[in-house]
Amino acid sequence: MTSIEAIQLFLEEFAPTRLAEPWDNVGLLVGDSRGDVARLMTCLTVTPATVAEAIELRADLIVAHHPLPFSAVNRLTTETTVGRMLLELMEARIAIYSPHTAFDSAAAGINQRLAEGLGLRGIVPIVPHKDGQGAGRCGWLEDPLTLSELAERLMKFLGIAALQMVGSVDQVVRTVGVACGSGGEFLDAARHAGSDVMVMGEARFHTCLEAEAWGMGLLLPGHFASERFGVEALASILGWHFPDAHVWASEKECDPLHWIASRFSASTLQP
Repeated sequence: MTSIEAIQLFLEEFAPTRLAEPWDNVGLLVGDSRGDVARLMTCLTVTPATVAEAIELRADLIVAHHPLPFSAVNRLTTETTVGRMLLELMEARIAIYSPHTAFDSAAAGINQRLAEGLGLRGIVPIVPHKDGQGAGRCGWLEDPLTLSELAERLMKFLGIAALQMVGSVDQVVRTVGVACGSGGEFLDAARHAGSDVMVMGEARFHTCLEAEAWGMGLLLPGHFASERFGVEALASILGWHFPDAHVWASEKECDPLHWIASRFSASTLQP
C-alpha cells in the first residue's frame, strides 16, 4: 500500500518546496508520514464541506492547495473554524499536505498550465529562480488577439461564464503575464517583462487602477477558477503515479462567490 511518505516525496519532487514563497506554509502539515494511503482527495481549500466529504468517503490524506494551518495556531479548540476542522480531521486520522505556491511555480504547476491553456509561446517565469524555474509566467501569442478575444479563450479554458476585466475590449494583446490566485504582487514584474495584459485570479482595487494607469489590461476570472482546475489535474497525476490508491478531486468544493444580476433596469435605479 502507498504510504504518506511516498506521496510526500513525490510531491516535493513534482512541486519542490524550495519554490514556495517565504511567507508560505507548505509540505506535510498534519499527520504521520508512516501512515498508509488507500484513499486520497485533492481540493483547493480545506473547508467544512471538504472536511465532511473527506470523512464521509474515508480519505487517508487530503492534498489541499491552500495550507491548513496557514499561520501559527495558539490554541486548538472547536471555538474557531480552523480548530474545529483540524480536530475533526485528526480524530478521523486524515493527514493534510499542501503544495500551495510551490505548485503555483512548479515546472508543470498551475501557472505553467494556465499559460499553456491560453496558447502562449516562449513561456518563461515572470520572477525567475536560480534553478531555472520561478514564479508566475509570461509568454507571447502567435497571433495577436483583442483583450475580449483573450477573455473568451480564458473563460473557455477554465469553464466559466464571466470574469472581470480592466482595459478596453479592443485593446491588442501580444504578450501575456499569468499569476494564479492573488497575483497583484507580480504586476510590476509582468509590466517590465513587456506584458500587455496580466491574467490573475483576483486583484485589489488599487492594483486595477495601477494597471489602468500603465495601459495594461487585466483579466480576473476569480481566485477559485484560476486554481481549482490545477487541483483537478493534480488528482489525475497522483492517481496515475499511485494506482493502488483511490484518488479524486473534491466533488463538494465550490466557489463561495456568486454573480447576481439586478431584476431592475439601470434606469430605475437612478435617483
